[in-house]
Amino acid sequence: MHDEFDVGTRLKELRQQFGLSQRQLAEAAGVPHGQISMIERNHSSPSVASLRKILGGFQMSMSEFFEPEAPTTQQVFFTPSELRDLTSALYQDNEAAQRMITIKQVGDAKAHGLQVLQEFYEPGADTGETMIEHEANEGGIVIEGELEITVGEETRVLKTGDSYLFNSREPHRFRNISDRPARVISACTPPYL
Repeated sequence: MHDEFDVGTRLKELRQQFGLSQRQLAEAAGVPHGQISMIERNHSSPSVASLRKILGGFQMSMSEFFEPEAPTTQQVFFTPSELRDLTSALYQDNEAAQRMITIKQVGDAKAHGLQVLQEFYEPGADTGETMIEHEANEGGIVIEGELEITVGEETRVLKTGDSYLFNSREPHRFRNISDRPARVISACTPPYL
């Protein structure tokens, strides 16, 4: 993805393609009407959580939004260099997060209805104070380091070998509060990025 991606224009094109007014999209996504207008005019840059909610009104993933022409393949096996880097799509306006968090996807998640991710969190990495919520279920295993995960009112620090599984409609957040990198292998269905 190149640095000149125009979120507002892309959102407006999609909304018109789906035949929705700004108000209809806002209602479908559960966001204020004014937010759609501000984003489309590039007067406001949506947070990851807000953009996910808005794209939920289209039943669209983040990767589809940012890479609409990405080819679908029937590829079965993948080398590390063939994983799709979703980091810049998730944190396009946050260079610090791009340096601290890496999210890579295995293959064509939408075609399989399952998103498998390799996640890497540097010490101090944080998905943000705005909790993430989306229409899916997700789970994962910490394969290296420690990661603090908050789901709803529960918070726990997971260590290597620990795992999680929850309804993604619950507000959640991931933070690496240790002084070592953390690596997670996760899965989400349906795909949300």
